[in-house]
Amino acid sequence: MGARKRISAEKRKEAQKTMYFAKLNNVPTSPRKMRLVADMVRGMEVFKALGVLKFSSKEASARLEKLLRSAIANWEQKNERKAESGELYISAIYVDAAAMLKRLRPAPQGRGYRIRKRSNHVTLFVDTITKNDNQN
Repeated sequence: MGARKRISAEKRKEAQKTMYFAKLNNVPTSPRKMRLVADMVRGMEVFKALGVLKFSSKEASARLEKLLRSAIANWEQKNERKAESGELYISAIYVDAAAMLKRLRPAPQGRGYRIRKRSNHVTLFVDTITKNDNQN
C-alpha cells in the first residue's frame, strides 16, 4: 500500500472511532417499505424509537429494532459504559437499494412477466445529544 493511501486509510479509521453505527446488508424487503419505517424513527431518542418499532405492525420494524439494538451495543462497547435514557438519539439512517433477484412469471399466450424481488441495505448512526448541542 502506498504512503498516500495509507495516510487516508488511517484518517478514515480515526474518524470511524468517533462514529457509532450498525449496518444491515441484503434485507429481503423493498427499500420503499423499509424507508417508511426508517422515516418513523429518524431523529428520535433511541429508547423512544425502540418502543415505536416494537409496537409497529410493519414487518420491517422488527429488523430495524434489532439493528438499533446493535447500534446501541456498539456505542456502549466503544464508550465502555451503559447507555442512559435520553442520552442517545438516531443521528442518521440510510436505506439504500441492494441486489435485485430477477424472476419470470408465466403469462398468457406464451409470454413471461418479469418480477423484481428487491432488497436493501440499512445503515443506522447513533450519537449523544449533549455532544451535538456543544457543536451547535
